[in-house]
Amino acid sequence: MEFLLDTVHIPDIEKYNAIIPLSGVTSNPTICKKEGHFEFFDHMCQIRHILGPDKSLHVQVVGQTAEAMIADAHMILKEIDDQVFIKVPTNEAGLTAIKQLKHEGVHITATAIYTEFQGLLAIQAGADYIAPYYNRMANMNIDAAAVVQAFANAINANQANTKILAASFHNVAQVTTALACGAQAVTMGVDILKSGLGMPAIGQAVADFTQDWEENFGAHQTVASLPTETPQI
Repeated sequence: MEFLLDTVHIPDIEKYNAIIPLSGVTSNPTICKKEGHFEFFDHMCQIRHILGPDKSLHVQVVGQTAEAMIADAHMILKEIDDQVFIKVPTNEAGLTAIKQLKHEGVHITATAIYTEFQGLLAIQAGADYIAPYYNRMANMNIDAAAVVQAFANAINANQANTKILAASFHNVAQVTTALACGAQAVTMGVDILKSGLGMPAIGQAVADFTQDWEENFGAHQTVASLPTETPQI
């Protein structure tokens, strides 16, 4: 399993890189807009520095023609590094760009996927990741879990190297369902992580453990600092 953060907010990336087994960071222009104005490539290079060379960084093209997408991809690779996963929308222009960029050896994340048809085409085009928009599909009355399962089946049947990077989640249950249906990776906002790790029941359990310890052994101290009995000879 791979867990990625869908954000460009550097303090959050630094925080959760130290907490969870983070596999990478995804971004898109909408996420960048939420962050406010910043120097784009300098900011992305800072994120790369935090992640290091072994975690994935996914950056989206914004051109609307295949030629513009390819040019965007070349600029991203030049200004950040050649290991970036280029996010390309899965439409006619995007599939054209994916084929060309894969011919060049570029890492590709096919994005804006709402249908099985899109995902199957992206798998066949050689995308390294496909990013189905889970909650957006659900909002369109599309069975997102079934779509993810269909992608997993297609990847297995064709022995493809593509991974499913499920995205666009509304809650933790959607994340775990996507993984159960065969997604190898998920990317989520910090709000999802906070809700999953900040349940009141978890906090209560931790508080109860501390209280029970202190009632039995006294004020809390590290176990290593507790006195030990001298062994009898």
